[in-house]
Amino acid sequence: MADQTATNNSVPIARWVTILGVVMIVAGVLAVIAPGPAALAATIFFGAMFFVGGVAEVAHAVATRNETGFGWKVLSGIAMIVLGALFAIFPIAGIATLALLVGGLLLAHGVGSVMVAMKRKPGRGWGWILFDGALSIVLAILIAAGWPASSIPIIGLLAGFSLISAGMWRIMLARALREEPPAQPA
Repeated sequence: MADQTATNNSVPIARWVTILGVVMIVAGVLAVIAPGPAALAATIFFGAMFFVGGVAEVAHAVATRNETGFGWKVLSGIAMIVLGALFAIFPIAGIATLALLVGGLLLAHGVGSVMVAMKRKPGRGWGWILFDGALSIVLAILIAAGWPASSIPIIGLLAGFSLISAGMWRIMLARALREEPPAQPA
C-alpha cells in the first residue's frame, strides 16, 4: 500500500514540475528574443514590487507602532518606496542595478543547484541540476565582467538562458520522478 502511495504522489508532482519547466523555457526564449524590453520589463516589475513592498512595510509599521522597532520598520518601508520610485524614474540605472542583483541571484542559485546535485548524485537527473548550477555561476561571472556597459542586453540574454536551463532540468527531473521506483519501507 505504501508503494502505491509513493507512486501516486510522484505523478502529480512530476506534472507540475513539467509545467513549471515549460513556462520557464517559454519565458527564457522570450527574454532572449527581446533582451531590451525584457530588461525594461524586469526593472519596472522590480520597481513596482519594491514600491508596493515599501507601502506594505510602512502600513505594517503604523499598525504595530506600539511594538519595538517602529522607527526601523518605517525607515525600511520608506527606503523600499524610494528604491521603487528610483527604478521608475531612472530605468537605465535601475537596469544596471538589476544586473548586479541578477548576477548575485544567479551566483546563489548556481551554488544552491550544485549542492542539490551533489546530494541527489547518483540519482537520475542529478547531472542536469549540476549543469544548471554551473551555467548559473558562469552567467553570474559574465554579468560582473560586463557591468555596467552591457547591463541592458545582458539581463535579458543571461536571465533568458538561465530560465531555459532551469526549465530544462525541471523537465528532466519530472521525467526521472515519473520513472523512479517508489521508496521501499524501512
